[in-house]
Amino acid sequence: MAEKTITLTDNSNGKSTELSLMGGTEGPEVMDISSLYRDMGIFTYDPGFVATASCHSSITYIDGDEGILRYRGYPIEQLARQSNFLEVAYLLLYGELPTMNQCEEFQDIIRYHTMIKETLKSFFDGFHYDAHPMGIMVGVVGSLSAFYHDSLDIHDPRHREISAHRMIAKMPTIAAASFKHNIGEPFIYPRNDLDYCANFLHMMFATPCEDYEPDPVAVKAMNLLFILHADHEQNASTSTVRLSGSSQANPFACIAAGIASLWGPAHGGANEAVLNMLQEIGDVSQIDKYLAKAKDKDDSFRLMGFGHRVYKNFDPRATIIREVCHEVLENLADNNNPLFELALRLEEVALEDDYFVERKLYPNVDFYSGIIYRALGIPNNMFTVMFAIARTVGWVAHWMEMMSDPQQRIGRPRQIYTGASERDYIPMADR
Repeated sequence: MAEKTITLTDNSNGKSTELSLMGGTEGPEVMDISSLYRDMGIFTYDPGFVATASCHSSITYIDGDEGILRYRGYPIEQLARQSNFLEVAYLLLYGELPTMNQCEEFQDIIRYHTMIKETLKSFFDGFHYDAHPMGIMVGVVGSLSAFYHDSLDIHDPRHREISAHRMIAKMPTIAAASFKHNIGEPFIYPRNDLDYCANFLHMMFATPCEDYEPDPVAVKAMNLLFILHADHEQNASTSTVRLSGSSQANPFACIAAGIASLWGPAHGGANEAVLNMLQEIGDVSQIDKYLAKAKDKDDSFRLMGFGHRVYKNFDPRATIIREVCHEVLENLADNNNPLFELALRLEEVALEDDYFVERKLYPNVDFYSGIIYRALGIPNNMFTVMFAIARTVGWVAHWMEMMSDPQQRIGRPRQIYTGASERDYIPMADR
């Protein structure tokens, strides 16, 4: 099949270049503009990179118009209902679902790496007693290269794999320790007889004087949330990890950069914004008032947790998580809690409102995840930390894919310079 090309001509000077069209397994064709500056002396301008493919990747596929999300070709609906988080982690890292033996070996490896160095525990003492857990996460994860520097040769595939395993295993331990430091309780060591999600809940809520047995409904909900948040293609934090990694920074520094990006309220903080919105609405009787405010273009109020930048129809993750959300609320939440009643009623009213239906502003995954986390007893300032635990799998998968790509180059976006033209220095006495 002949290569498809597009000829681009500058009418002002007659210069032209042929740009190749590239295609993936699925999705729109992509124009290769790498020769544009060389042949024509111009750059492209794409704020937010909304129409720019930054890499080749075989990890995750999204079709926002059709509401499709697949990990390595597997629909998220199938993985969420039939798989578990560590099996999905293996899939994202290695490209195929594991056999029984591979799955057991992978689980054993992750269990082996769950503890953190005792000296690393003292690192937490340097943070203020009420430091935000995400601030602690950025600092502690960034410091891991100073504690685990035996496998930092990024050009060695085995070293990259060991670092990936360590990050997936230790992230729940670090997250739980950040929570304990924030509330002034002693750290709880991991229990390797528990599975990944149950172990995390145990480290969060057990104390030295009182053990904690994770509720199966809570474990199921956490497992589902982690699967749904494990990867989402080239989002802001994943792109940050890739850009950091392109400079050949160590993997722990790259993941710390991803955590910092995720911390932004426009990215990982969206589910926390949903809870803040519900608290502002306050009561079921105020729903009509706030829906009217959301429709008013001159009003600053926005209905958080509805609609999505990528999904123009519906968020496939929201459809899945909605079922578990209701199960969690029925089994774990205080039935007299007005916040949960408010959330469920708001969902019902918005889904029947023509304004939101016509604009396809359906509830997204952030609307439900915040409600579930609150029902599990997880405070608002830990919501983004939960996201970071799950997304670590996607980050390390993309980092490993990038580091093994022979075409990988250091990231170097260009700009439109709008500053002063050349001018001469003026001595201070003459200014």
